[in-house]
Amino acid sequence: MSNSSSISHFLLLPLAHTRQLQLLHFCLFLAISLAALLANGLIISAVACGHLLHSPMFFFLLNLALSDLGSILTTVPKAMHNSLWDTRNISYTGCAAQVFFFSFLITSEFALLTVMCYDRYVSICKPLHYGTLLGSRACAHMAAAAWASAFLNSLLHTANTFSLPLCQGNALGQFFCEIPHILKLSCSHSRLREIGLILLSAFLFFGCFVFIVFSYVQIFRAVLKIPSEQGRHKAFSTCLPHLAVLSLFLSTGILTYLKPSSISSPSLDLSVSVLYSVVPPALNPLIYSLRIQELKAAVRTVITGRFHKN
Repeated sequence: MSNSSSISHFLLLPLAHTRQLQLLHFCLFLAISLAALLANGLIISAVACGHLLHSPMFFFLLNLALSDLGSILTTVPKAMHNSLWDTRNISYTGCAAQVFFFSFLITSEFALLTVMCYDRYVSICKPLHYGTLLGSRACAHMAAAAWASAFLNSLLHTANTFSLPLCQGNALGQFFCEIPHILKLSCSHSRLREIGLILLSAFLFFGCFVFIVFSYVQIFRAVLKIPSEQGRHKAFSTCLPHLAVLSLFLSTGILTYLKPSSISSPSLDLSVSVLYSVVPPALNPLIYSLRIQELKAAVRTVITGRFHKN
């Protein structure tokens, strides 16, 4: 029987077993990560430098872009390294760091999406109180609360997961380190504490989900009361980017963690894990940039400004 103190490294699930497919996955991940870094970097630069974008919605969008940027940098570089050098190894410390940062960034993303939902709710349902309810100090406090709660949640899960004795070897069924797959290596009698933490996190996630659903019910009611069709379209269009990003985040997460075990297979599980961990951070900036004209103009200004400087 081995335990966590005797494990110096973990073995990650390979993305492919042939050299040609490994190099193909490397190139694919490289293209996706570069696109995500460029797109999120442009949004961060546009919001930070664009004076017309200094509003609560764009402030929260900047935080979301930072979360997406960190998420890509947490999982993809190690997967690219393993594909390029035909290896599966990740150090014990590296695995712990990957678990912490991935959990932190995924939790912060959902928390930020919840806060952005509140922003849309106040904008449409209580427009006269928008400046009061979402002043600069209130926005800073909400963003700080989102990051702090995600940090605390990730710290508790990571510390507890890596304090468990691991009795089932060191091979993980995932291309990056993730808590559910590490728990499968632990002794059966030692999982209760982590399961309790997972249930607590699930309860908090469910609370955020209920808040989002309730907010959008109120938003739809307010939109339907607008007399003109143009006014309804304009009001609802401000929610479409958030709804699209939220739907992408929830659908990929639900598909990953709640899919029936009867349809589970190693290849399907790997495809789904790539879908929910890599695709959303790359698509989120594209969704917002295409739907919000002010952001599109600011990103264009950043690009043309740098081009002229060069």
